[in-house]
Amino acid sequence: MRQRWVPIALVAVGLFAINVVARLIIRLGFDGEEKAESRVSLGMFAAIGLALAVITFIRAQQKRPSEWLPEVTAAAVLGMLLTILVGPFISGDSPFAGGAGNFFSQVWLYGGFAIVGTLLGYWIATALGRDYRSRSLSAFAQSRATKPRRVVRR
Repeated sequence: MRQRWVPIALVAVGLFAINVVARLIIRLGFDGEEKAESRVSLGMFAAIGLALAVITFIRAQQKRPSEWLPEVTAAAVLGMLLTILVGPFISGDSPFAGGAGNFFSQVWLYGGFAIVGTLLGYWIATALGRDYRSRSLSAFAQSRATKPRRVVRR
């Protein structure tokens, strides 16, 4: 059981690290410039979506969706909670400093990019025939295509 939570925690920390880097870039380079801050934030959400797409692409090749989807979902939710509840302290704010609208817009943006990234990774794996199911079906078809061993009676 403990082994299953280690990759989830690592992915969540990695997603949070993307947020930390974006917040430090905003704090050190673009403090007070709203347009630049919005662009960096959007880039952060895109990087999170891309990271989840790559992770999903890799996991979809190794396991069935019933095994990797809960793991990716849990990692994304933990990463989102860290990003939204702990991340603002890096910038010197509190999670609700921008109001409820800002808080929930971050939740929706994070969720949207996470879902799109996960779907994109899975769709690419499926389109290339590299997902677990396609590979299983290919192996099954290949085993059926070979001629069975003939039994010789004496």
